[in-house]
Amino acid sequence: MPLGDSITGSPGCWRALLWNDLQTGGHTNIDFVGTQAPQGCSVPYDGDGEGHGGALVTAVADQNQLPAWLYASRPDVVLMHFGTNDVWSNRSVDVILAAYSKLVDQMRASNPAMRVLVAQIIPMNPSSCTECAARVVALNAAIPGWAAGKSTAASPVTVVDQWTGFSTATDTGDGVHPNATGDRKIASRWLPALVRVLDGTQPSASPSVSPSRSVSPSPSRSVLPSDSVPPVPGCAATYTVVNQWPGGFQGSVTVRNGSTAAISGWTARWTYTGGEQITQTWGATFTQSGAAVTADNTPWNGTLAPGATATFGFLATGTPTVPPVTCTAR
Repeated sequence: MPLGDSITGSPGCWRALLWNDLQTGGHTNIDFVGTQAPQGCSVPYDGDGEGHGGALVTAVADQNQLPAWLYASRPDVVLMHFGTNDVWSNRSVDVILAAYSKLVDQMRASNPAMRVLVAQIIPMNPSSCTECAARVVALNAAIPGWAAGKSTAASPVTVVDQWTGFSTATDTGDGVHPNATGDRKIASRWLPALVRVLDGTQPSASPSVSPSRSVSPSPSRSVLPSDSVPPVPGCAATYTVVNQWPGGFQGSVTVRNGSTAAISGWTARWTYTGGEQITQTWGATFTQSGAAVTADNTPWNGTLAPGATATFGFLATGTPTVPPVTCTAR
């Protein structure tokens, strides 16, 4: 079941290319399913799907629209590229991920062995939404950590990187919707991940490439991990500068449960020394008072088994330093 908005439908011709790629590769017993009929494209293909133009994943979740679609089609695998309209509507990363979680729960209620492929969505840069490009970066950076926490052995969630190498200038006609070259790139990214599922190879919950924010023509990229502060019982945290550019940077913090028992929540704290100010966040609930920052787990990533990790991230202004981080478990 291809699931998403107008990038998946209207007409979403990457589906036609993907269908034919599967046929050429010998996967001829595949049924694309959904309540939406084919909407065109230049080659014959199985055009059923759930691409709903203008749809928000948060609205689909809030209105419980997915269960009826699942009941009608009974998919074994879902390919989900969803969230573009939510980004445009300035829905927060945590709200979008909560919608993802609800949809995955509904998928598993329909089929406990559901295989879920979730895209880090293609970039967008429409003239009417100057903040959309950065919002997509924030969402995509949070998806791998969410997927790792949501994936199970019976129903794995696999992240497919549709962001890296996709250009809004050459692969879209309007800064949002893929053109022919964009459709080709999307299909080519779905194909190997889907083939691994069809061939019974256990997929990874993390993509091979993570998106970085590109602000200037030649942003400098650095990965500067901090030393973990000796943890209070239960967890430790590591701060990383993922990417930086003039006047700002992207950071992340990984929390690890180092104890022998599960924890049900965590809080990470650090203090800046260079005047940094956090402007956008995902994967944790942030408060910043002057230089002091506190980050609490969200509902979906607070419970950590022994040895398990959760990663959250943020965008900030200023020149990055690498502060020590303390972690408190609950």
